[in-house]
Amino acid sequence: MSVQQEAVAGGDQLEVWIDQDLCTGDGICAQYAPEVFELDIDGLAYVKGPADELLQEKGATARVPLPLLTDVVDSAKECPGECIHVRRVSDRVEVYGPDAE
Repeated sequence: MSVQQEAVAGGDQLEVWIDQDLCTGDGICAQYAPEVFELDIDGLAYVKGPADELLQEKGATARVPLPLLTDVVDSAKECPGECIHVRRVSDRVEVYGPDAE
């Protein structure tokens, strides 16, 4: 079983973060999962907090709601900047994104 399958099967909480240094501002993430991602006035994508606010601190993370997991994963796969990282909360192992095992 892959790390990704284990994360979903095990019911692990997942979080997502964006490396703005690599973000190309294409907005694909916001198209796939507008509940989780948004482009700011600076043209870069950020994750959104529980109150729908942009989390602009470097390395800020947002929980991935299970119903949106597919959209968040598709965002990570399609991102031209390869800047979207999805990891387990419990051990911080990346399960989707450029550093996934």
